[in-house]
Amino acid sequence: MKLILLGAPGAGKGTQAEIVAEKLGIPTISTGNILREAVKNQTPIGLEAKSYMDKGALVPDAVIIGIVKERVAQDDCKNGFILDGMPRTIPQAQALVDAGIAFDHVISLEIEDAVIEQRMTGRRTCPDCGASYHIVANPPKQEGVCDACGAALTIRKDDAPETVKSRLQTFHAETEPLKDFYAKLGKLQLVKGDRPIESVTADILTALGV
Repeated sequence: MKLILLGAPGAGKGTQAEIVAEKLGIPTISTGNILREAVKNQTPIGLEAKSYMDKGALVPDAVIIGIVKERVAQDDCKNGFILDGMPRTIPQAQALVDAGIAFDHVISLEIEDAVIEQRMTGRRTCPDCGASYHIVANPPKQEGVCDACGAALTIRKDDAPETVKSRLQTFHAETEPLKDFYAKLGKLQLVKGDRPIESVTADILTALGV
């Protein structure tokens, strides 16, 4: 089963991706993580991405798509995967289609901006393995420490209160139109995201028919 999770920043996409991936026995593919991995492993497309990153430039969509295509061709993706962090724009979604990367379901986590703004200040991220936590909704076993690898958790600059409103504006302008894009393809399903993690997971699995 090949899935995309859509939703505003702070909607819980990363948390749900990890849980659903474990339940379905498929990998979560975070575009940020695989970009860093490709650069670290010095793959040809990883080196191309690094050339942009070293200049402080955004990595072009074509390069990101290439890294995604490289990743989903690996053996652990044979039975499916969850793509997290992409697409964020209509051109990216169309580029995935053009690259032959198809999806069975697209789940959109629906949540009000006011709830997002309250959530963001509690988010914590592991800089080493990419695991995500929330000090209230999904706390680590030991405060400030990653359960998975033991690294000290950090607050991303993106989660600072002064940047949240700007990120939400960008989401509504650029990413929210993806709902119409995937609805027209008959792939979109909406799930209310402003509830306990377990309830949201249950609704996602119901939407997937599992």
